[in-house]
Amino acid sequence: MGKEIERIVNAERVEDLIAVFGSFDENIKRIEEALEVKVVNRGEELRVTGDEEMADKAVRTLEGLLSLAARGETIDEQRVRYLITLVNEGNDHQVAQMAKDVVCITAKGKPIKAKTVGQQNYMKAIQKNTVTIGVGPAGTGKTYLAVAAAVAAFREKAVNRIILTRPAVEAGERLGFLPGDLQNKVDPYLRPLYDALYDMLGAETFQKYQERGSIEVAPLAYMRGRTLDDSFIILDEAQNTTREQMKMFLTRLGFGSKIVITGDVTQIDLPDDKVSGLKDAVRVLDGVKDIAICRLTAADVVRHALVQAIISAYEKSAPRPELKKPPQKFKYKRKYEK
Repeated sequence: MGKEIERIVNAERVEDLIAVFGSFDENIKRIEEALEVKVVNRGEELRVTGDEEMADKAVRTLEGLLSLAARGETIDEQRVRYLITLVNEGNDHQVAQMAKDVVCITAKGKPIKAKTVGQQNYMKAIQKNTVTIGVGPAGTGKTYLAVAAAVAAFREKAVNRIILTRPAVEAGERLGFLPGDLQNKVDPYLRPLYDALYDMLGAETFQKYQERGSIEVAPLAYMRGRTLDDSFIILDEAQNTTREQMKMFLTRLGFGSKIVITGDVTQIDLPDDKVSGLKDAVRVLDGVKDIAICRLTAADVVRHALVQAIISAYEKSAPRPELKKPPQKFKYKRKYEK
């Protein structure tokens, strides 16, 4: 432990201080616990005491949170956790990039913004490129932000249609056992896409656009043989596509269209003998012009804190791939050889 010191952080507005403290001072308690410091409020200044290195990190965290609060951003548990991570990695200068741009406004008037630097880079990639591949664990906002970008493009009339699709791969269940016709059978697979669209547009507006054919939510098999012009196309759960399905999907791209492919390579439900189309596409398309590959990590998880911990625990316990021995070559003698 180094020498204990005191640092002072000044806030320009009391409102920003209130936002940073959070209800029952929960945000400050989280900083104190994570960085082993003591934070005391004196009017419009914060006094931070602790080990020199930790006190400096706490100051940088508090300054980052105050700058976000001054821009009207909500300071919640996830924000505090993420900012502490950035400070620990020495990347807190990236705070200025966070949450600047509103991607989309939901039906209830809530602005959708990137909450992490990884998400910010993902949104920029979608804007800039014709094809964007977003790979990352659950809770990183891959699908939700892609749908937000699609709705924004649709509202701005940059595209005429939104097409959302998923491979109907059974994660331990059988489609045949589900009741109803084909649409009823595949709807459970497409539910997360419907949920995101309801959130952005509201149920009535979504229904109206779906009836007109402006919005289509369909299983991947429905894409075969089509060319999709002036459309924003999202392929979700792409880790469950085969190599052939992925090639088929990518070649549907028409003029004036954008494609976003999302997936998590740790959640592949394909049979062992099938290569994931997502893994294959990331390998094959890396470096191709106008195609961006964005890798989101556990740091970009914007769900409950426990989700981040679960992902990290699984990453640590993942078995290391062992080196496979080359198959032995046997020499067979022909029958007439002695």
